[in-house]
Amino acid sequence: MKRLYRKYSCRRTRGRRRKRNIKARSCKDESKPAGKAESLSCRSCFGHNTEALADSLLITGASQLLTLRGDGPRRGNSLSNLSLIKDGALLVRDGLISAVGTRAEVEKLAEARGAEKIDLGGRVALPGFVDSHTHLVHASSRAEEYELKIAGASYEEIARKGGGIVNSVKKLRAATGEALKQRALAALKRFAAHGTTTLEAKSGYGLDVASELKILRLHKELAAEQPLEIVSTFLGAHMVPAEFRGKAGGAERYIQMIEQKMLPHIGEGRLAEFCDVFCDRGAFTVEQSKRVLQAGRQWGLEPRVHAEQLSRTGAARLAILLRAASCDHLEKVNKSDIVALGKSETVATLLPGCDFHLGLKEYAPARALIEAGAIVSLATDYNPGTSPTLSMPMILSLACTQLRMTPAEAIVATTINAAHALRREKSIGSLKVGKQADLAVFEVADYREIPYYFGVNHCWMAVKRGRVIHATKQATI
Repeated sequence: MKRLYRKYSCRRTRGRRRKRNIKARSCKDESKPAGKAESLSCRSCFGHNTEALADSLLITGASQLLTLRGDGPRRGNSLSNLSLIKDGALLVRDGLISAVGTRAEVEKLAEARGAEKIDLGGRVALPGFVDSHTHLVHASSRAEEYELKIAGASYEEIARKGGGIVNSVKKLRAATGEALKQRALAALKRFAAHGTTTLEAKSGYGLDVASELKILRLHKELAAEQPLEIVSTFLGAHMVPAEFRGKAGGAERYIQMIEQKMLPHIGEGRLAEFCDVFCDRGAFTVEQSKRVLQAGRQWGLEPRVHAEQLSRTGAARLAILLRAASCDHLEKVNKSDIVALGKSETVATLLPGCDFHLGLKEYAPARALIEAGAIVSLATDYNPGTSPTLSMPMILSLACTQLRMTPAEAIVATTINAAHALRREKSIGSLKVGKQADLAVFEVADYREIPYYFGVNHCWMAVKRGRVIHATKQATI
């Protein structure tokens, strides 16, 4: 095990900060019994650090630097192109990447000689993960339902008995804003600890005006108060809430409430960038979904769709028709849907964590989508009911074993293609000059070991806009 070591002074000399040199050295952990290897698990030493290391920062010593440089989303064979640099380095100025290349190329630059330095000590570095589908704000777990699922109850059976989304809505409405905020902050620290630097966050567990606005305002507060980048999505059309269900015209009246009372507040307050709909059996029809998404677009919200998860409804075709940023899930797509997605600009976001947690045997047809030329992305679908994980490394493992994606394809799908799903490909998702200096560094010898060690978090450091937001105890900054 290697441990970071630094020599620097926080004092200023002649008005200039002294150069900080952070380098790796071998170090024994004498607190462990002899003969036992040190753990490679990632434990946060100080949580989030929101102080920039310097205006200019040299990050060097990456045995493999996965840059993913290039233009446009990755499709087909290009999905496995990592643009890997051996013994790589990059230079950061004011939070943006100013140079990328081999250690020799970057360290000889004039600016590099005066920059503060982080030596990664031969570890693997890649762009920070972009998690393009999460339900960040919720009140509690649904562990009681987990046990019911193990006993054989289906997702829909649990929902009919007042569980599922209804359960989460009831708990969220009763929770205080502060309690929701603290739970979300704790989750955001864990996201960073697993290498995620940007994530999308949906509402959808409020389903009334006050509660939906409460969630979206929390997204805005959280984005301002901690370092991860949060992209807010309005999901008021998650399902028809209990007070409208089973009543004549209930769904119609709820959609009218979305159109007339929710969207005006959201649009005027700029509380979201996207509008999402759960278009599936037991939720909203294609026509209802189209109506909500078009109403959202009138308020400046770009569409995205929960599509073809429980049944094939035509939701994926709706997403393509509306030029949605993404359509997510896709377990039930057919061959014609796959061909259509291959010709479209709508990102196909796959969520294998959901199928894994529910114990389902049918996953989205990743290989067919890739071969058709679709823009394939991966996300956690972090939520309390069907995918309570915030580990992108675990999603990589599931993508490899269950979706038959290669490690390289899975990494591209969780970085640059996911950035396209959030319309942020110009600023994040790859290590390219001019983009944000967002990195995830892993304590592995080869990038393929990230998904290989399933269920194990080897994230050693996460950097957002040139700021260290997570490091292990071994990474003393």
